[in-house]
Amino acid sequence: MEMNVKDDRKLVEIWLTNAEKKDPVLREGLKDIYDKYKKKKYLVAVYESGEKDLYQGTLDLLAYNKRRSAELEVQREKKRRAAAVER
Repeated sequence: MEMNVKDDRKLVEIWLTNAEKKDPVLREGLKDIYDKYKKKKYLVAVYESGEKDLYQGTLDLLAYNKRRSAELEVQREKKRRAAAVER
C-alpha cells in the first residue's frame, strides 16, 4: 500500500495492489484512516490496481477519445452550417 497525503489540497491518496485490494484485514484497517482524515475534512481516494493490460487499455482509450473528438467536431460543423443557412 502506498499512501500520499497532500495537505495543501486536503487529499489522501491510497494505492492498493491486486493482492492488497483482496485482503479483508487491510481493507478493515482503512476505516481508521478514513476516520482520521474525515475529522480533518480531507478527501480520501482509494485506487485499486486493475486486472487488464494497462498498455492496451490506454491505447483503446486514446483511440476512443480521438474518434469521439472527431465525431463532436463533425456535429459542431453541421450546426454551424445549418445556422448559416437559416440566416
